[in-house]
Amino acid sequence: MRILVFQHLALEHPGVFRQFWREDGYRSTTVELDEGEAIPALDDFDLLVVMGGPQNVWHEERCPWLVQEKAAIRRWVREMEKPYLGICLGHQLLASALGGKVGRMPAPEVGLAPVTLTREGRSDPALAGFPQTIDSFHWHGAEVSEPPAGATVLASSALCAVQAMRWGKHAYGFQYHCEIEPSTVDEWGRIPAYRASLIKALGEEGAARLASDVLPRLPGFRASALRLHRNLMQIADPARR
Repeated sequence: MRILVFQHLALEHPGVFRQFWREDGYRSTTVELDEGEAIPALDDFDLLVVMGGPQNVWHEERCPWLVQEKAAIRRWVREMEKPYLGICLGHQLLASALGGKVGRMPAPEVGLAPVTLTREGRSDPALAGFPQTIDSFHWHGAEVSEPPAGATVLASSALCAVQAMRWGKHAYGFQYHCEIEPSTVDEWGRIPAYRASLIKALGEEGAARLASDVLPRLPGFRASALRLHRNLMQIADPARR
C-alpha cells in the first residue's frame, strides 16, 4: 500500500495515522503544497490522504496550487476511482473538487463536541463498529454547505450538518479531527489563524483549558482512529479483504 499525503501546513499532518501505517508496513509520501512542492504522478499510489490547513477552498488567488490540488483530487476519485481520505480542509476540498459548496460558518467550531451518525452512516463500512454518537475534536471555521451530487452524508453535529461524507464507494471526508495526538492542541494553538478561531469559539479561559479537557479523551480518540483506520484499510487495501 503506497499512500500519498497532501499537506497544507507542516504541523497539520496525519497524526496518529502515521503510527498505524508504519505498524502495517505501508509507505507514505508527503507533499507540502503550501511550500511549493509538486504533486507527483498519481499512478504510483494507492491511497490519497488530504489533510487540513489554515487556507480555505476559495483562496485560489492567494494559494494558486489549490487549483492543481483540486484537479488532482477530482482525477483521483472520479477517473481513477481510488480510495481517498480527507480530513478538515481535505474534506472540504473533496466537496469543492466535485462540485459541492463550501462556506464560512457563522462561528467556528473548536473543541470537544459529539457527532451523530446518520442512518447511512450507521451502515457504512468505514464506520462499522462505531456508536451512533461519537466523541470528537473540532477546529474549523468553514464547512461543506452543500455536498456534491452523488455524495452521502454520514455524520453531523449541532453546528455542522456535514461532519462526514462518502462520495462513490471509496472517497471519504471527515470534518472532525480523527487524527488527534497528545501534542495537537498545543501545536495548533501556536498558529496565529488557529489561535484566533480558538479564542473566538471558547474565549481566553476556555482556550486555556482545552488541552487539559482533551487529555482524558485521548485514549478514546486513539481507539476511534484505530477503528477507522482498520475499516478504511478493509476498503482501500485489497490484501486485507
